[in-house]
Amino acid sequence: PVAEELTAFIDALSEDEQIDLVALAWLGRDSGKASEWTETRREAARAHNNRTAAYLLGMPLLADFLEEGLSQLG
Repeated sequence: PVAEELTAFIDALSEDEQIDLVALAWLGRDSGKASEWTETRREAARAHNNRTAAYLLGMPLLADFLEEGLSQLG
């Protein structure tokens, strides 16, 4: 039920919001730096597809990545 709820929530986000969420996860897993946000987001936009929810929910440490990404952005 939780996975279904999260999938529905992510699927309901706009494309820009989904891209931001992926970029934030990447930032938090050390795939970028806050100073490189624009490029990280640009790369997430290039990689965007209709499987964003499955991709993000496939990250075992997603919550930690998002928390760290938000921390880096202040």
